[in-house]
Amino acid sequence: MIRVLLVDDHAVVRRGLRAFVETEPELVVIGEAGDGVQALELLRQWQTLGEPLPDVVLMDLRMPRMDGTEATERIADGYPGVHVVVLTSFGEVERVHTALAVGAAGYLLKDAEPAEVAAAIRAAASGEVHLDSAVAGQLVRRISAPRIGLTALTAREREILALVAEGHPNRKIAERLVISERTARTHVSNVLSKLQLSSRTQAALFAIREGLIPPPS
Repeated sequence: MIRVLLVDDHAVVRRGLRAFVETEPELVVIGEAGDGVQALELLRQWQTLGEPLPDVVLMDLRMPRMDGTEATERIADGYPGVHVVVLTSFGEVERVHTALAVGAAGYLLKDAEPAEVAAAIRAAASGEVHLDSAVAGQLVRRISAPRIGLTALTAREREILALVAEGHPNRKIAERLVISERTARTHVSNVLSKLQLSSRTQAALFAIREGLIPPPS
C-alpha cells in the first residue's frame, strides 16, 4: 500500500486528487494539508506519534504561508523517506526547475489524467523520477536557451535581487519572504552566479542600473 499526502490550498483540487488516487486499490490518502506549514506539521505529528509517514506527497507549488518549493526542501531535508511530486500549471517551468533542484521526485500538470497521477505516485514511491512530457520539453528548452541579465532570473530571484540591493541580509530576506535562511542564502548565491557577479555590492549596482530599484537619494 502506498500512502499519499495531498497538499494544495484549494479544497476542490484536493477533493479531485483524492478521487483520482482512491480509484487505485494500492493507493491510499492518509491526509490533506492546505499549505506547506500544515503539511510539515502533519509530518511532525505522525513522526512524534510513531505513525507511518506518507510515501508520497502531491504538492502544489503556489500556496500561502509556505509555498511548495520551500516545503519540498524541508521535507527532503527532514524526511528523506518521503518523496514529493509537485503539481504545476504549464506556465510555471521556473518553479518546477527550482523544486527539482531542492529535492522533488517529479512533477505533474494539474490537469493530468488519473492514470498519470497514479503512475507518478508509483514512480516516486519506487525512488524514480516522473516528468510530465509536456512540461519536460518546455523545461529543457528553457534550460538550454542562453539568457543574460534580468531575463536569466526567475521572478523570485528578481525579488531576492531587489532585497539584496536594498541592503537586507539573508536573515531579513528570509523573514520578508517567509522562507528559511538557508533557502534565502541559496537564492542569493544563484542570483550572483547567474549574473556572474562576485559580491552583494555588485548585485546592488546591477539592480540600480537595470532599474529594479531606484538609485539612493
